[in-house]
Amino acid sequence: MGMNMVSKGNFCADKKPTAVNWIEGRGKSIVCEAIITEAVVSKVLKTTVPALLELNMLKNLTGSALAGAMGGFNAHASNIVSAVFIATGQDPAQNIESSHCITMMEASNDGKDLHVSVTMPCIEVGTVGGGTQLASQAACLNMLGVKGANKESPGANAQTLARIVGGAVLAGELSLMSALAAGQLVNSHMKYNRSNKDAKATA
Repeated sequence: MGMNMVSKGNFCADKKPTAVNWIEGRGKSIVCEAIITEAVVSKVLKTTVPALLELNMLKNLTGSALAGAMGGFNAHASNIVSAVFIATGQDPAQNIESSHCITMMEASNDGKDLHVSVTMPCIEVGTVGGGTQLASQAACLNMLGVKGANKESPGANAQTLARIVGGAVLAGELSLMSALAAGQLVNSHMKYNRSNKDAKATA
């Protein structure tokens, strides 16, 4: 808390959504992007590029703005950030600012393909100390190749971990948005909703 206030000039921007974190960044800042071909959008994601573009504009951008979102112009970045944070021994409470993310989708290659990107200006991760020393979390970091300090380039492992978070978020955004655009999300929830089975079992 004390060092946070010193570093931010008496601002308290720790573990809360703030404009200063969104604008100036905090921890690691990353941009992750990919081009998804029309064929993959159709065959794998079961939707179309125009449908994804429209949904991103209506849900992630317009919908978030109307809700007064601060740094939350995405579908569900916090779900992915939380999962990776818990698996790698990060502070789960830092999910709040680390999930600041704007998801952008644009047509590419003469409108045929999809260009998708996530911009995340304040991913707070580390690979030394704290929960990273727990057995399961240390094993996960080791599997990712970022366990401990990078002796040749201090901070490089944390930067790589931030990039991994960004890549996972991009994949999650693409998956959920495609499911929504194709009408699969609600159908899946209705089909596999465990609460219905639980209710019948206890009746």
